[in-house]
Amino acid sequence: MRRVITYIDGFNLYHAVNDLKDQRLKWLDLWALSASLLRSDETLKAVNYFSAYATWLHEPYSRHRAYVAALQARGVTAIMGKFKQKPRSCRACGAMWMGHEEKETDVHIAVRLVADALLDEFERAIVISADSDLAPALRAVRHHRPEKRLLVAAPPGRFGNARDLGPKLELTKGRIRKCLLPAELEDAAGNVIKRPSAYCP
Repeated sequence: MRRVITYIDGFNLYHAVNDLKDQRLKWLDLWALSASLLRSDETLKAVNYFSAYATWLHEPYSRHRAYVAALQARGVTAIMGKFKQKPRSCRACGAMWMGHEEKETDVHIAVRLVADALLDEFERAIVISADSDLAPALRAVRHHRPEKRLLVAAPPGRFGNARDLGPKLELTKGRIRKCLLPAELEDAAGNVIKRPSAYCP
């Protein structure tokens, strides 16, 4: 069986799912979603989820922590970056304030993907993102390990945005709807993780 590892750009996928206007789809089982993209002669070795916590937003932060805990209970590896404060200003009125900018996520994905290819961790990699910043990493894998197969799956409605990555398919709302987490699940320590009320049908 050929080994497959999935690399998921968390915020890129989240914003695409958010645009579908169906909150329950955010409680998405990334292991099941990855498995739905396998061929008959493949086995899913790992699913890597890359994101960062918006710690200054109380309710979204709480929901995100519950979601990451649920993903980890399903066997997904979460690699978390961070947000950095960044001064912003309005050109029209001159007002200034502190905003936040996500850092490290695309670098984490690129480094992990290239390292896994060079270390022979997979036969095929699935990358779920439309971020063109990942293009150099994909080119590096294709150049140094041409025998490795790469599948870029664009998040819903993002196929055009992913053009620089050479996407082969776009995730559909129907596929996502079939891959939702249960309302409750247990982690390895027996802790019960509940779906946030905002994601209930």
